Amino acid sequence: MTDRIRTALYLRVFPPDQKPDLQCEGLRAYAERAGLQIVGDCCDHAVSGRRKGRPQLGALMASVRNLEVDCVLVWKFDRSARSTRHLLTALEEFDHLGARFIGVQGQMDTASPMGRAMFSIVAALAELESSLISERVTAGMKAAAARGRRLGRPPLPHGLVKEIRTPAASTSLSIREIHGKIGRGASRGRVGEITKQVRSPVR
Repeated sequence: MTDRIRTALYLRVFPPDQKPDLQCEGLRAYAERAGLQIVGDCCDHAVSGRRKGRPQLGALMASVRNLEVDCVLVWKFDRSARSTRHLLTALEEFDHLGARFIGVQGQMDTASPMGRAMFSIVAALAELESSLISERVTAGMKAAAARGRRLGRPPLPHGLVKEIRTPAASTSLSIREIHGKIGRGASRGRVGEITKQVRSPVR
């Protein structure tokens, strides 16, 4: 009896509140049907597909390079990246190491010539989609600016800023403690920004 193919699952969810359950269940069901042995799973939360520095993907790639994994299983190819270059670089590395790369949606397996061809097409479409989204966002921001609409976070009221700056300058209270004193008027992040500005030495 031959050993089952050692397979790692890779999942990525972008909104912080999104759960990877659907992806995980689908991947595990596919692995069971295909006779793949799951040896690990990695999930990056709230990380854009255009970023290289995704810790779980990095750990997965290390396992592939250490020959601990024979196959990487993803829900869709664009879960692993939103750049054609990144996707094709990964494919070339997997091919060099003798590892398969399977996308469950679309039934694409890079072990087959058709799968490799489809991979290139999907990679190009994923990057095109991401570029179109970026263009629409940029166009929307320019249109808003042309209409005189202020972009970014609204400024805090002067009195609230003073309420934050006073304890920041005169006490050693932590950012959390200062935020607790002012209530819900500002987020902890905004309190932290102002506190750091006040306490930073003038150069």
